[in-house]
Order: sequence, then structure tokens, then C-alpha cells
Amino acid sequence: MAQLLNITRQGTCLSRPQFGVFYRHAVPMGTTAKEEMNKFWDKNNKLNRPMSPHITIYQWSVPMMMSITHRGTGVGLSGGISAFALLALVLPGSYPYYLDLIHSLSIGPALLGLAKFGIAFPLSYHTLNGIRHLFWDSGKGFTLPEVYRSGYVVIALSILTSIAAIAYM
Repeated sequence: MAQLLNITRQGTCLSRPQFGVFYRHAVPMGTTAKEEMNKFWDKNNKLNRPMSPHITIYQWSVPMMMSITHRGTGVGLSGGISAFALLALVLPGSYPYYLDLIHSLSIGPALLGLAKFGIAFPLSYHTLNGIRHLFWDSGKGFTLPEVYRSGYVVIALSILTSIAAIAYM
């Protein structure tokens, strides 16, 4: 233990003058975060720098919406799967019991179809858009017309595969 303390005491001390190159741009120890923020905003005001625009001024586009939707479906799917797994561990009874419970609710076909679509569409959209991203990772499909075309293809295929999945279930 004594050797370990000696090693840590012999480490590089950045406050020594010979190591001035390391701490020359560091924030002085006596300042607070609020003081640093004030310095930052004062400098921006003096240099007449513009503020970063808010999201409301942007014109929405297909790639922007698809990116947001891809992230949302990913979060929703992982949250849904996690909730289903947690409920399967915690709730008493077996899967057939809860399946019979759902059948006994006498949910109409329209509501049941909507629920199936609510499960099938995020899964198919996220999968197909993920394949689109794999093509992008290989360096293909980056021109603006290709980005829009592949986006429309993903949306159309997601709807079609969701409807086909609902008809199959």
C-alpha cells in the first residue's frame, strides 16, 4: 500500500511551471460555472455572433422526419419489448391465460387491426430503414434524389408489409 501511495505522489503535477503547456488554456481554479457562462455570452455579444436557430424555423423534409421516426421507433420497440419481458416475469399466470383474457374482452376487428398495425408498422419501418442505413454505410445512396427515393420506398414497403402482417395474423 505504501508503494502505491508513493507512485501516485510521484505522478505528473500540472501545476509545475515546466508543465505549463498542459494547463495554459485551462480554466482558472477560482471561477464558477456561472462566471464561465457569463464570459462566454459576453464574448458572443461583443463579436456579434448569431444565436443558434430553434427547431421551429427549419422546413421539415422527408429525411428529417424519417430520421426522427427511426429513432422514435427504436426507442418505442426497445421500451415495448422491455416492458413485455418485465411483465412476463412479474405477472402471475401464463401466456395462454392472458391471451384468453384479451379474447374475452371482445375487442372489435377494427380496434384489433389497429393494435396489430401499431405493433407491425414500427417493427417493419425500423427494420427497413435500418437496411437503408446499411446501404448508406457502404457509401451508396447519398445523392439527394436517392435519399428521397429510398425514403419513399421505405415508407411504402413499411405500410405494405404491415398490412400483409396484419392479414396473416
